[in-house]
Amino acid sequence: MKMVSQVGFGALLAAMTIGTAFAQMQPQFNDPSAPKTRAQVRADLIEWRAAGYDPLDWIDYPENAQHAGRIVAARRAQQAGGTVTQ
Repeated sequence: MKMVSQVGFGALLAAMTIGTAFAQMQPQFNDPSAPKTRAQVRADLIEWRAAGYDPLDWIDYPENAQHAGRIVAARRAQQAGGTVTQ
């Protein structure tokens, strides 16, 4: 009987530890100030290029980036189910 209670206590302790670890990791996935992975940066660049941003077009740089930024923001808001006002 003592062995069963020790195994049960060990399983409970393991479950609590794993649950705590996942609870602490959760905000990192939604934190916009967290550093991005290489894959996330590449996906962002692809999204911006699809919106018309050209990193080599330095002549029209500010307008080009701002226009693409508005398009990307509108697309992300639409995917999230929100609306964007300009």
